[in-house]
Amino acid sequence: MDSIQAIKQRFGIIGNDPILNRSLEKALKVAPTDISVLVTGESGVGKESIPKITHQFSHRKHKKYIAVNCGAIPEGTIDSELFGHEKGAFTGATSDRKGYFEMADGGTIFLDEVGELPLTTQVRLLRVLENGEFIKVGSSKVQKTNIRIVAATNLNMHKAIKENKFREDLYYRLSTVEIKLPPLRNRKQDIHLLFRKFSSDFALKYRMPSIKLDEKALQTLNNYSWNGNIRQLKNIAEQISVLERERLIKNEILINYLPNSQNDNLPTILNKKENNSDFSNEREILYKVLFDMKNDLNDLKKLTRELMENNEMVDFQKDNEGLIQKIYSDKEENIAYPVIDIKNKENSQVEILKEDKFQYVQDLETTETLSLHDKELELIKKSLEKHAGKRKLAAKELGISERTLYRKIKQFDL
Repeated sequence: MDSIQAIKQRFGIIGNDPILNRSLEKALKVAPTDISVLVTGESGVGKESIPKITHQFSHRKHKKYIAVNCGAIPEGTIDSELFGHEKGAFTGATSDRKGYFEMADGGTIFLDEVGELPLTTQVRLLRVLENGEFIKVGSSKVQKTNIRIVAATNLNMHKAIKENKFREDLYYRLSTVEIKLPPLRNRKQDIHLLFRKFSSDFALKYRMPSIKLDEKALQTLNNYSWNGNIRQLKNIAEQISVLERERLIKNEILINYLPNSQNDNLPTILNKKENNSDFSNEREILYKVLFDMKNDLNDLKKLTRELMENNEMVDFQKDNEGLIQKIYSDKEENIAYPVIDIKNKENSQVEILKEDKFQYVQDLETTETLSLHDKELELIKKSLEKHAGKRKLAAKELGISERTLYRKIKQFDL
């Protein structure tokens, strides 16, 4: 069997970290078997290398190897993609279609981001793992497949099981052997090796001298947290190679490219803390919108009380989006003031009542008819604009799956 160093050279793996070496050894040992493997680790650590190794060193190496990103396939079509469908199974199914499990028969299928699979699809996958059987969408005929499954995820699977987002029986079927890859921040000795490799690659690609770091910049590089792991390091190496004229990079230059250092000039590189937004799913988005609306309403009522306490007249007018726009003052009191309803009803009267030492608006219906649809649409639009239309980054910031974002984009016709 090939040595670990030979494996690294063959698959482009850089580093001498002991945990990384043990993970590669484990991959080589299970490769000749048909055992299911689950690769775990943070996003960007290079999990895609393990299934390639297990396939190339197995008796299936001359058969097909198919990699599937489960998080990138819309929920409504993922069963068809994996298991195929019969003609007429659903709208748009104009002919029979083979799924990946049928196409890769005899080979290996790599299910990346397996934690994103819908629960109904998890049931189908469990059947494949148990007895190699599956049924196409729209069919009643049971088919057989001889396939090896290697899956990967960056989720905490035990937490996902507790939250009923992933089936426990499927987890134990997938993780007959679990291979965990360490994050880059735990591979201190490998960080500079990787940076030099990327710098050399980009020097060849863009036909320019390779960049190098001074001593202080090297210390900063090694001490940085690297929440985006190897992918983030590669991204930064490429940007510095292209944007900087000087080939010796000093510390004050490097920190401009590192998020959450002294500056943050890389909006395209997300920090993990930014990904942990206040809402982690679609329902929490609506809760956040309602909470913000309630705060706006309370602020408006507070302002109204202060104005009424000074015997000021409040005239509410809506702007083009149907929101309260202007407040004017007068010295009259004990008057019912007209308010333009944002639902385009006829002008209604809002009574100003006296209570203790101040007056307040009893009914501000116009502030409570803001559309949740519009708020949700606005959040999605802003996130997509911020990330230049990159759905994966926008979905992470919004705290929803890429499938859910894809469905919302179709729903809102964005």
